[in-house]
Amino acid sequence: MLIYRLILSLTLWPWLGLRSQWGLWTGRRDRDLAERWLLDRPRPAPARRIWVHAASNGELASVRGALRRLLDRDPSLHLLVTCNTPSGRALVAGWGDARIEPRLAPVDLPPVLRRFLDLWRPSALVIVENELWPERLLASAARGIPVLVIGARMSARSHRVWSRLPRLARRLMAAITWLAPQDDASRDRFAGLGLAPDRIGPAMVLKSAAAAAGTAPLPFPRARTILAASTHEGEEEIVLDAVAEARAQRPDLHLILAPRHPRRRDGIEAAIRARGLAFATRSRGAEPDAETPVYLADTLGEMDRWYAGAGITVVGGSLVDRGGHTPFEPAAHGSAILTGPHVSNAAPAYAALFAAGGAIEVRDAASLAAAIRALADPARQAAQAGAASAALAAFGTDAAIDAFLAALGDAAGLAALAPEPEGPEDAVHA
Repeated sequence: MLIYRLILSLTLWPWLGLRSQWGLWTGRRDRDLAERWLLDRPRPAPARRIWVHAASNGELASVRGALRRLLDRDPSLHLLVTCNTPSGRALVAGWGDARIEPRLAPVDLPPVLRRFLDLWRPSALVIVENELWPERLLASAARGIPVLVIGARMSARSHRVWSRLPRLARRLMAAITWLAPQDDASRDRFAGLGLAPDRIGPAMVLKSAAAAAGTAPLPFPRARTILAASTHEGEEEIVLDAVAEARAQRPDLHLILAPRHPRRRDGIEAAIRARGLAFATRSRGAEPDAETPVYLADTLGEMDRWYAGAGITVVGGSLVDRGGHTPFEPAAHGSAILTGPHVSNAAPAYAALFAAGGAIEVRDAASLAAAIRALADPARQAAQAGAASAALAAFGTDAAIDAFLAALGDAAGLAALAPEPEGPEDAVHA
């Protein structure tokens, strides 16, 4: 812990602190840094609050259903939802719920966390997936605030890092009240770091709760539309080459290109121009057009619309070594799934998909072009999407979310979250 504090105290936090102070001195305050350091002087109204933290948009979208059930179960509760990115904060604000307060997460320093906890006084801290900031966990546990982690994921690489810090790892595991792992491998890794077995709940894959939402239709046929979802640097070129090749035989194909980080817009536009493809860009105010082969969807919060309009989805983060993004969202929208070989972030789900014929693995532009041509058929798309839906049904989260709500209610003294009593018929069949 001393090494962790020393590294942050000598590197990241001084730079951020000076930047914040400079903003105050010059009158050009950086709102985001002010939030992180609590220089914006928040004045929260008294309420019974749960602090929920998730990294960014993907994690926030995945946990929304669980939070909705939490608020439905106890209407008196309020949620303080923090994240690491302004886009995530905007996403939560867009939910339009007066009981949910979105903020950027506080910096992981003891003085800031003390003030943060003094101000907001959360009844519990709920962490989504793998945001295990040491000071945050230890400060909460020191005050007797229960810490619950849901959909907890720990990669082999992260486990190796924590294993080199056994004393800190044991302290963090002792601070966790209850944890629902994402898969069996994560369960074993957390247990190996010292998390007591009686604090480990059932597996919970939050992204499996993705549901299709009503959206505005797109002006081109769904069966001829490919979505490249949440692409990373190095993937757009592969997708563009594949689509250009496929369009040589199927000129009616359309591509929606939705990068993971919209700030990369200019470079992606240059890559599209280099291939001689006409395009339009969402952030420049353009709507999809039936005559435009490539639509650069470089905004956040609209993925439901793009999934709904695409019969084929290329899952980003899989053509380069980023672990692959979720297959649950395209499956929920009935979109046929194409993925690269890098799928470690959701390995059990992809194993089930491959076994059932619910996804196709591609490795380069040539294999991706061939897969696109093969799937440019409504019947084949529907068959593969149906196989995906059946394969992923086993990853449902209802029981795991019920277990989480029960654990949260027990740890935080929230009687309204207790499991609903069994009826006479349930008792008979128990």
